[in-house]
Amino acid sequence: MLKNIKQQYEAFPVTFRVLIAGTFIDRVGGALIFPFLSLYVAQRFNVGMTEVGLLFGIWSVSSLVGSMVGGALADKFGRKVIMICGLIFSACSALLMGFVNDIHAFYLLALFAGVFSDIGGPAQQAMVADLLEGDQRAEGFGLVRVVGNLAMTIGPAIGGLLAGISYLLLFIIDACASTITAFIVYKTIPETKPERSDDQPAESVLQTLKGYGTVAKDGKFMAYIGATVIMVLVYTQMYSTLPVFLNRMHGVSTQGFGYLMSMNAAMVVVMQFGITRRIRNFQPMVMMMAASLLYGIGYTMFGFVDQYIFFMAAMAIITLGEMIHIPVAQALVANFAPEEMRGRYMATYGLGWAIPNSVAALLAGLVMDNYDPNLLWYIAGALSLVAIASFWLLYMRTRDRFESVPISETAIKPE
Repeated sequence: MLKNIKQQYEAFPVTFRVLIAGTFIDRVGGALIFPFLSLYVAQRFNVGMTEVGLLFGIWSVSSLVGSMVGGALADKFGRKVIMICGLIFSACSALLMGFVNDIHAFYLLALFAGVFSDIGGPAQQAMVADLLEGDQRAEGFGLVRVVGNLAMTIGPAIGGLLAGISYLLLFIIDACASTITAFIVYKTIPETKPERSDDQPAESVLQTLKGYGTVAKDGKFMAYIGATVIMVLVYTQMYSTLPVFLNRMHGVSTQGFGYLMSMNAAMVVVMQFGITRRIRNFQPMVMMMAASLLYGIGYTMFGFVDQYIFFMAAMAIITLGEMIHIPVAQALVANFAPEEMRGRYMATYGLGWAIPNSVAALLAGLVMDNYDPNLLWYIAGALSLVAIASFWLLYMRTRDRFESVPISETAIKPE
């Protein structure tokens, strides 16, 4: 199996492989702290899930702003410089988070960290789309998932142990990882932004930002974003509400939740390549429906079970949905976008994550703090059914174009 993964990895361009290596280093740093961030805030500042949800909401809204600006800047100035800036800002914000002692100061830091740290995300995604074509594009986004989850296999287990010593260590290591990645990008990765053709006039920064109006007129794409919002409202509970729920309701320790996250990541590392290749010739919207169904089953289980073995089973089901959802979704975005607007399309796709991330933890916190916490997972199941219906409607609108077309070739022109 490892030999097969190695052969598949070596089939990609060298520049993409270097990008993947740098991404792995950065993701390991983030994986040390992010799964425990909600628990860290709740314990350090002695606040409830409502306050934690508000913090995540502030971060998500500011991240959306940063992502939208970063997408336009990546199309204007190039992918490389914007990626480096985002990584440096991320390192600085991680260090500051480790030293903040006041919840109100943490709110302010989350606001600025979201804006400046996330400007590099669309640039990185656009760089992947620039470097890969055809079948390799969907598989390349799948490899990004493998690398990220390989980091999650290592990060939470180590992070759970180090958190028992000092959370500050986690923030320092995260900052170092981002700095190292920025150096790798600076020294080894060339600019990948496609050259502007002679008949394309140069755009000012303001004109580049106005290009989001063109994206907003792409009817099928915006419908896809709407369906994604509903889907991610459910998915994002894994990283915000679930660790607190399992800790408070079932006594699952930080280390215990870390093992669940490591299992999730290990499954992706082992199974992602095979799943991506097996589903690449299926209708993308059908695959999004399948992923939503798996999310619904997995998250609803948390409202009915109370044994760790069943928590593991629920996480395994969610992970299967995740392995279908993420590569298919990102490959679709890359193919929706004209190459000169990839950064802005990737940033707009971020709406599908930023909107639910802005409200999911807060709304979940209100449910947990004021009602039966198990109700949260019943609501998650109902939302998954809504997501399935939404993707079905989108499938009905696009099935002629997608008929027998591989995921990696599902390009759609703006309406």
